[in-house]
Amino acid sequence: MLVDQARQLLAQGEGLTVEFKSIQAGKLGDSLFETVSAFSNRYGGNILVGVADDGTAIGISPSASEGLRRNFANRISNPEIMFPPLYLAMEEVTIDGKLILSVYVPPHSQPVRFGSKTFDRAEDGDVNITNNAHLMATLYQRKSALYTERKVFPFADLSELRIAELMPMVRQAAINKRPDHPWRTMDDWSIFRSAGLWEHDPASGVEGVNMAGVLLFGSERLILSCVPGYFIDCVLRRENLDRYDDRLMIRCNLLEAFDQIMGFIAKHTLDRFFVVDGKRTGVRDHIAFEVVSNILSHQEFASSMPARVTIERDRLVTENWNRPQRSGPIDPANFRPDPKNPLIAAFFVNTGLADTLGSGVRNLYRYTQIYSGQDPQLIEGDVFKTIIPLTMSEDTHVGIDVGIDVGIGESAQLILTALRADPTMTAARLADTLDITERQAQRLVAQLKQRGLVRREGGSRYGKWVVLK
Repeated sequence: MLVDQARQLLAQGEGLTVEFKSIQAGKLGDSLFETVSAFSNRYGGNILVGVADDGTAIGISPSASEGLRRNFANRISNPEIMFPPLYLAMEEVTIDGKLILSVYVPPHSQPVRFGSKTFDRAEDGDVNITNNAHLMATLYQRKSALYTERKVFPFADLSELRIAELMPMVRQAAINKRPDHPWRTMDDWSIFRSAGLWEHDPASGVEGVNMAGVLLFGSERLILSCVPGYFIDCVLRRENLDRYDDRLMIRCNLLEAFDQIMGFIAKHTLDRFFVVDGKRTGVRDHIAFEVVSNILSHQEFASSMPARVTIERDRLVTENWNRPQRSGPIDPANFRPDPKNPLIAAFFVNTGLADTLGSGVRNLYRYTQIYSGQDPQLIEGDVFKTIIPLTMSEDTHVGIDVGIDVGIGESAQLILTALRADPTMTAARLADTLDITERQAQRLVAQLKQRGLVRREGGSRYGKWVVLK
């Protein structure tokens, strides 16, 4: 959260979508998690921790921040504490020298309970509606009408769910991401239920697998029966602009679709390697990861419009039907994450197929700027459209504002990194370090000198290199 946004919330005061919390004996109190439940069950909202009820920033100890953020993430992702489990992250914001913690809680497609209690938001308070049958029924009806991923199929053939085949891989993926993940000790059906993929609607008495469960674990036959409009069309259109040069039509479950789309993009786009945060990184796959995660977890599956992935000569374009909350281009500086399918999005986060809510847009901007020197375009409307430039901008240069070296070849970047670490490096040592010939090292250094990126101070024996940018 930006400082200006935090100041606006403090000035606005508590209300239907804003809540202030103070630290109790150095710990996060239960009232914080009651508000998470209430915001999830209503319109979503922002929680600021380390703030008095009147909006005064009290702050928290910087040394306690990491422990509080970890405790928050662990508690809301534990299905025995918060159900269905949530995957949100607190951010640090400094206001007038005071460190506070901020978290945006999006509305959820299912009723969210804290412990055995379900809360709803009313004005600036959290209301326990657990024992009010009318309010609970209203909550279920509101959620079911808004989020189509929760549509229940009570007569679905459960033998068409590939749980026994896919769940071991899902469990291992969750453990790889988080060794103490609760799914480690849960059986297949317990995981399925804890992820919100099987539910009971108290208003109608209907019980069964929902659309999210069908899309994640269903066979192609079951998916076609329950979600007939589901279809992902991947097209390469570079030479034959009237039709296509290559095409992949996907109707399988979302877990396998993820790998297939990633493979299609990898097959038809150039990977570029850069030194990112001191590590050699293939940037193309980072971009594809965010694009694929978005198109699979945030599209409106009730529509008959297929999702499309189109690779053209100079850009990658994705389109999917959407349930818009706004219209027009997305500004990453003022972006508020709004999951269209919270169950599917949470499942993707659990299994490493998506990052924490809201980080995808930031990552997409970061890696696209590295890859092409240009910004991506994310345009929200009835059709959500993402445009990723694939060609390098003529203005791309070393030192673009992401803290890495871009715009030069991989070997040249590694030479810059080596010279920063040891300015006395010789061509022979550079060649040995990068596993290239000495002549290649000399030629690359000459190119860097010509571009004004390095200069030599002193003689060939006792001199040193100075990296200028």
